[in-house]
Amino acid sequence: MPELPEVEVVRLGLAPVMSGAEVDSVEVHDLRSLKRHKGPAEDFVHTLERATFETPLRRGKFLWVPLLGQDLALVCHLGMSGQVLLGDESSDFGPHLRIRLHLRAATGEQVAVGFVDQRIFGSMAIDELIPTHDGHPAGHGGTDIRIPRSVAHIARDPLDPAFDGAIFARKLRAKRTDIKRALLDQGLISGIGNIYADEALWASQLHYRYPTSRMTKARVAVLLQNVTEVLGKALGEGGTSFDQQYVNVNGQSGYFSHSLNAYGQDGKPCSRCATILRREPFMNRSSHRCPRCQRTPRSG
Repeated sequence: MPELPEVEVVRLGLAPVMSGAEVDSVEVHDLRSLKRHKGPAEDFVHTLERATFETPLRRGKFLWVPLLGQDLALVCHLGMSGQVLLGDESSDFGPHLRIRLHLRAATGEQVAVGFVDQRIFGSMAIDELIPTHDGHPAGHGGTDIRIPRSVAHIARDPLDPAFDGAIFARKLRAKRTDIKRALLDQGLISGIGNIYADEALWASQLHYRYPTSRMTKARVAVLLQNVTEVLGKALGEGGTSFDQQYVNVNGQSGYFSHSLNAYGQDGKPCSRCATILRREPFMNRSSHRCPRCQRTPRSG
């Protein structure tokens, strides 16, 4: 599933084209990609047609584009395999095209935006914008303090200027769970999925089942620093691509997979101590760790 760096790469690619663009027409090729839209496909189409987009914004793994002069936004969630691709009127975007937007950019150029989704876990929807509870800008990309109602429950991510590390530390230490479950909890801290959780825990030398109740303030500070550094580095390298299910708006893959220290590296020596890395079952998925650097926590 695309995580924060991958979604931010998409947002950065869309922003120059979609900001100020007018929607000429909308084609819905698969109704399943409107499963989170409250209303029929006709409502989705009619709301967007002739609307003008503001600057795309992002919080965690959610991306949205406010509609100029309205308290509404086009919300996009990439799910497991969603892609938002840019093209022109001749672009067909392949067999997994679900939704197509025909735009007139602020420059006057005709642009096509294709929502492509092989596994159809992603979606597009029109949603109401409501004020943020803290009065700070809702997400990366602008100063708008309105957030889609469906995204309002998502916590701020560690790259958000309004993210409060002290509040995160307090909530984390009060939980009665293990550290990886906490990192994957989008209501506590957003944007982190399996890949970057494993990478941050490896960097912090923490086992994925380390109890949050045992996390000292110092440990939390180190973990948060490593989370931020891992996400920032992945963003700088265009995200992580293991296959063509994640690409940027131009169809190009990210290359952070070449920098991974833990995730997907089972059977290889740890780059810190040379111990062979393991892949272990966790929450119907897998965790990757170094048995020596990330020792199993004692019970009790």
